[in-house]
Amino acid sequence: MPSQVESLLQLARRNESQPLGELLQLYRNYLTILATAQLDARLRRRLSPSDIVQETMLAAHRDFGQFRGKSERELLAWLRQILINSLHRAYEVHLKARRRDIRCEISLDQVSQNLDQSGVQFRDLLADRGPSPSASIRAGEQAVRLADQLARLRPAYRDVIVLRVLQGLSFDEVAARMDRKPGSVRMLWLRAIEKFREVYEPSADE
Repeated sequence: MPSQVESLLQLARRNESQPLGELLQLYRNYLTILATAQLDARLRRRLSPSDIVQETMLAAHRDFGQFRGKSERELLAWLRQILINSLHRAYEVHLKARRRDIRCEISLDQVSQNLDQSGVQFRDLLADRGPSPSASIRAGEQAVRLADQLARLRPAYRDVIVLRVLQGLSFDEVAARMDRKPGSVRMLWLRAIEKFREVYEPSADE
């Protein structure tokens, strides 16, 4: 029996607009997490992750006819590349900066891999709640599911978790990225982890 993603992909390939819209919406939170990991303090003053994601979604909808993949993993890789292009344009337009180098692509790939391995990255965060998040979910679903869980948090909580856990930045580095003082970031981190424990909802098979 085809999965929801497979079914929507089949319908979207028939040039049906509504299924394509539903398909892309499944990955809005996933793309937001990746965009959050890339925006530094300079660009945050002009744009939010949701602005970048909105541009990415519009481009994906416009260019879906060029997508040749058949699996969710291929679709995620395609969406990541569109997101990278959107980030490059944002830096060029809003900061008058030259096109960002290969580190952008490497960073996004690393964050995506960390999302895929979320059971490892988040084991300690929910240590008192039993199994780690997404521990029993198939690998192809882990990244999207964790992104949906993080989206339940207020933006500042989500951002500090993404930068600390998925990017592996120090508190000083997170402070610079978020344009905050290191001390306030440490307090924000503690509150974010506590709130994540409260709002996290395990799936039926966890």
